[in-house]
Amino acid sequence: MHDLSIAGGTVLLASDGPVKTDLAIADGLIDRVGETGLGGGGQQLDATGLLVLPGIVDLHGDAFERQIQPRPGVNFPTELALRDTESQLLANGITTAFHGVTLSWEPGLRSLTAWRALLAALDAGSWTCDMRVHLRWEAYNLDALETAVADIEAGRVHLLAFNDHTPSILRKLKDPIEGAKYSGRAGMKMEAFSTMVDTIASRADAVPAGLDRIATAARTAGLPMASHDDDSIAARNGFRELGARICEFPMAEDVGRAAVEAGDFVVMGCPNVVRGGSHLGWASAARLAEAGVCTVLTSDYYYPAMIRAAFILADRGALDLEHVWGLISENPARAAGLTDRGTIAAGKRADLVLADSATSRAVATIVGGRIAHLTAEAGMRLLAGQVIRKSSER
Repeated sequence: MHDLSIAGGTVLLASDGPVKTDLAIADGLIDRVGETGLGGGGQQLDATGLLVLPGIVDLHGDAFERQIQPRPGVNFPTELALRDTESQLLANGITTAFHGVTLSWEPGLRSLTAWRALLAALDAGSWTCDMRVHLRWEAYNLDALETAVADIEAGRVHLLAFNDHTPSILRKLKDPIEGAKYSGRAGMKMEAFSTMVDTIASRADAVPAGLDRIATAARTAGLPMASHDDDSIAARNGFRELGARICEFPMAEDVGRAAVEAGDFVVMGCPNVVRGGSHLGWASAARLAEAGVCTVLTSDYYYPAMIRAAFILADRGALDLEHVWGLISENPARAAGLTDRGTIAAGKRADLVLADSATSRAVATIVGGRIAHLTAEAGMRLLAGQVIRKSSER
């Protein structure tokens, strides 16, 4: 007996591309691909007119910070923030989410205290979405180094990224308006924050040893690693030597091309695609995806952008749906070492999205074989399936 059957949809299969067929799900896995009709027991979903796609894997998303701190210095309980975040993820077809948690020397939202609170909330909660920790390690945060290493060794971190925002913060503090964003996030007056940044910046000589220390811990734990905002090929090569085979948001196109040629994954943001360009004036993610330079797309700072970006890219015509969807499912799963998801095939984890291509939205989201999100339309389809099944059993 199947736990769930999905009939009548166009399924994006790992082996054959989009095919009109049915899926049977049992024990959290895709049990069978082929004609099932609406029989076989369990719940039934009529996917007629819908695409049935692999669940979205988001390697880098930090929009949850806005649930924790919707205004500078105004915080809410982390558990409450994560509940709201999970609802957003599932409503947008994201079944595996790597929360980009910045562990910085900054007080407030990105502090060691906030890091500990988020890990504790994730450990204490019962979650439907597979929510994981992407540690965005700030290079100058040497005071928290041993804590970060201990959490890596304890299995509480699932992806490590090397970040260094200290130089840019130093530059931006020269502009009172820009500087106020950072001091406000930290909950400090500008003068005190500036003094603290100067003290942190004086640690530059000790940073390389800190990077070696945390990279060694990550390699020992078998974690995937990423570099962030690489500004040169030399910088990318240096992080690759540490074990980072993911290049996040390269600042120049030639850096991304060199990374791909070396076999690295190159990550860019879906908001860039949806908005038609980078808000920072960097390269177009859509163009680089079409050129084969961008191999993974993430939510970055806006969860709804992922599913919308995929359909925008498909509509542009240079890439087919199978390739485009791979940027947000199969490729990020491979980059993270998650071999059990990212594609639809028998034996794979049943993480699925039923999508309406006309509206670019998720009609239903299924995680580990469980229905996790339903629009009203999908609820009616589920009810119709149950009515049909019960009638056939009489």
